[in-house]
Amino acid sequence: MAPAHDSRQHVEETVEVAVPVRTAYNQWTQFKTFSRFSTVVHAVEQVRPTVTVWTLGYGPMRHRFAVEIVEQDPDTCLIWRGLDQHPSHQGEVQFRPTRSGGTAVTVRIRLEPRGVAKLLLGSSKGAQVVARAVRRELLSFKDYIEGVGQEGGAWRGTIRNGRVQHDHPEPPRSRVARWPVG
Repeated sequence: MAPAHDSRQHVEETVEVAVPVRTAYNQWTQFKTFSRFSTVVHAVEQVRPTVTVWTLGYGPMRHRFAVEIVEQDPDTCLIWRGLDQHPSHQGEVQFRPTRSGGTAVTVRIRLEPRGVAKLLLGSSKGAQVVARAVRRELLSFKDYIEGVGQEGGAWRGTIRNGRVQHDHPEPPRSRVARWPVG
């Protein structure tokens, strides 16, 4: 029996940016600004603290999909999973300090194309196209953040298992009903 063809595609690209880790990370978490430097990101909407909806495309073609951030550690990494099924994907971006005082930004994406997307992305050439696009977007991010020199905002929260972690957890609520006073 022949082994089943694995249509998952893995892409990894790294670029070094000449800004500190905190600056690179802070700018990256400003998802709505991606359209300022990206050639494929047209819009990003924040639906919930851990869910964003992205609109990507070239020319008149557009693809809209939701993404859930499942893990996020300030100045370290952000891990997401696509909520759309066609194609399904997971990814992460890591931020590491370099000896020169800059930041190595690494993006890893795993695509699991299905349906029509499998025809377009289900080969090694499909993975090469995605890798080139990711590389181009990372270089655009580099040009943008180095040109501006500082972040345009920041979200410094931590996410674990798709839930925002609060610095000061709410005290436990009493199970006793509140009685009217007076």
